[in-house]
Amino acid sequence: MPNMSLPTILSYVSAVIAGFLIYFAYTKLKISKANVSAAKIVDDANSKADNIVKEAILDAKTQAYELKLEAEKEVKEQRHEITELENKLLEREKGIERRDIAVQGKEDVLEQKVKQLNNREAGIDKLEAELKEKIDSKVSELEKVAAMSASEAKDELFKQVEQQISLEMAAYVKEQEEEAKSKASMISRDIIANAINRYAQEEVVEKTVCVVALPSEEMKGRIIGREGRNIKAIEQSTGADLIIDDTPEAITISCFDPIRREIARLSLETLIRDGRIQPGRIEEVVEKTRKELNEHIRKTGEDAVFELGISKIDKDIIMQIGKLKYRTSFGQNALQHSLEVAHLAGIMAAELGLNQQMAKRAGLLHDIGKAMDREMEGSHVELGAKFAKKHGEHPTIVNAIESHHGDVPATSVISILVAAADTLSAARPGSRRETIENYIQRLEKLEAMAKSFDGVDKVFAIQAGREVRIVVKPDKVDDIASHKIARDIKTKIEEELTYPGHIKVTVIREVRASEIAK
Repeated sequence: MPNMSLPTILSYVSAVIAGFLIYFAYTKLKISKANVSAAKIVDDANSKADNIVKEAILDAKTQAYELKLEAEKEVKEQRHEITELENKLLEREKGIERRDIAVQGKEDVLEQKVKQLNNREAGIDKLEAELKEKIDSKVSELEKVAAMSASEAKDELFKQVEQQISLEMAAYVKEQEEEAKSKASMISRDIIANAINRYAQEEVVEKTVCVVALPSEEMKGRIIGREGRNIKAIEQSTGADLIIDDTPEAITISCFDPIRREIARLSLETLIRDGRIQPGRIEEVVEKTRKELNEHIRKTGEDAVFELGISKIDKDIIMQIGKLKYRTSFGQNALQHSLEVAHLAGIMAAELGLNQQMAKRAGLLHDIGKAMDREMEGSHVELGAKFAKKHGEHPTIVNAIESHHGDVPATSVISILVAAADTLSAARPGSRRETIENYIQRLEKLEAMAKSFDGVDKVFAIQAGREVRIVVKPDKVDDIASHKIARDIKTKIEEELTYPGHIKVTVIREVRASEIAK
């Protein structure tokens, strides 16, 4: 700056100095303001800190007070619980004291009773001793009077009893021998006739089977069903045996019980007409057929009563009369036989001037027990008499039922007429023939034997008695018990029955669960 003058330089210098002074003053002013702000901030911070400390102290005091209250409350509750426990313990102590007092009283009473029993026992011993002395003295007196000792008197008494029993036994044996001789001829003829009849196979087939015609050979397969389910369902529901062989368009139904056989025949015919052959439908049709057959049995009984002109007869009796249609005796239909006896008894009663209506009634009901002797134990005479008495029949009719085979004495002329009519109906030429009575009785006994076991629901003797099927109750008999029942029945059959060949015992346990969707 050689061209600058001194004044210019001074002015520059003074300007720089003035600017520096101004900056210094501004800076100092700014620092003073900052100090004021900082002091204010510090004061505010101190004030806030004091407030926070005060609030913290207040909160601490409040929490401490609340904790104190809670502690006092808990202490109070604990004291209350302790007081209650003390009261309960005190009550228990009082109860124990009362029990101790009662027990002590009972012990005193028991001690008194023991003393009384001891005294009584001593008195009984004394009485026994006195009684023994008296008995000994009486025995001594009797020995003196009888001139024999007690043992000798006992031996003499036994000897007399033995002699008396021997005489009675000899008389009884003689009586039985005479009776056996008098019946020997008749029994021998019956045995021979039954043996010939048992061998007469045609008679058995005629009375125990029936044939159902089929529309085509294809129907046999539908009746058998897949894996034999349909034919098993039919046999189990009806208790009859279905025989499917090479006979064209025919199925044979075999069963010794004519009612079960008839149910099977009617059910099978219905299923063939309907075409729906399956286990569920089979059970439905069999149940419906059973109800319809019961209605037919009732109608048959009513027709028999109407034919004889008998009035005021119980509905249960009518049902049993209808069942006689399906019962035979030596090849003679039981219902036809009863109607014949009723007509004969009525005719004879009219000839003698007796009550014809009562004679017909007694003749119709004389074999009523045969309608139920397959379901209950006892002879048809006993069952018929009980049944008639239960349903309010006249004592004369009850006696006619009881006496028509000579089981009890006849108390009226009508009873004698019924017995005579029964003999006439059975003995007239062509009325009866030797049939399968023994065979049917054996099958009935076979079924009854199996039914006697606990848990057995149904029993069916099939295959002409060569197989017995037992349906057990699944809620009472498990699988293991089923095997045991089969073995026990097999053992009982071997011990109690006489039969040709072998008998297969099959126990069936079936559980079904069904629900209805609505």
